[in-house]
Amino acid sequence: MSSAISRGLVGMETLLPVGDVELCVDTGRSTIVDPDSPGYTLRDLVTDAVGVLDGLGIARAHVVGIATGGFIAQLLALDYPSRVASLVLVGTRPVAPGPVDDDLPEHSPAIMAYFGSAPPVDWTDRTSILDGAVAAARVFSGSPQFDAAEARVHAAGVLDRCGPDPASARNGLLSAVFSKLDCAPRWRERLPEITAPTLIVHGAADPFFPVGNAKALAEEIPGATLLVLDGVGAELPSRAHAEVATAVLAHTAQ
Repeated sequence: MSSAISRGLVGMETLLPVGDVELCVDTGRSTIVDPDSPGYTLRDLVTDAVGVLDGLGIARAHVVGIATGGFIAQLLALDYPSRVASLVLVGTRPVAPGPVDDDLPEHSPAIMAYFGSAPPVDWTDRTSILDGAVAAARVFSGSPQFDAAEARVHAAGVLDRCGPDPASARNGLLSAVFSKLDCAPRWRERLPEITAPTLIVHGAADPFFPVGNAKALAEEIPGATLLVLDGVGAELPSRAHAEVATAVLAHTAQ
């Protein structure tokens, strides 16, 4: 890890060529694809993560995966164990998009109702995009403590990083591409193979990946620790940042 730090790359925006694409460190300006026909798989995203480590000269890293990014983090720990010093999984689950296993909780009825009734977003209009992002964040929060102003500022920051391309905005704000990705084969049955020290962080009010998914991860990954955040849903609001940061730093320090 020290080689990347000594060259001043960590914390600065860097574009790295990986295969046929450029990947941005840190996020928001990588090669853009159509989220409805991405042309790559979940495993390609795992390979991309390794490509970032290689490009920065990092042998092993502390890996954090949030939501669908937790799929990538789990597979990185399984397929490239020597590259993962520790693992943190935030608001994720052990199975890919689509129907869940019988023992896992599905998306909440409120989330499914929102998906079926939300007004369309004009992805060429900034106000429409931000209004849609805040409405989605409200449902995903699962909490009466939802802060609409904070959600709008966050969405605006993501949109500004993504740039004006509608496909980039959809990927950055909705992770829309994951609904179209080929995520096979399954990996849940391999979770006992994970050797990296693992911390699982999950909001107790998460309506998208209900907390039972986190409990399954904690039971199936050897030695995993579970931190459940009261009053937190599928997002990480600023009021939860200190608790999560303290837990992650304590975990990686070990």
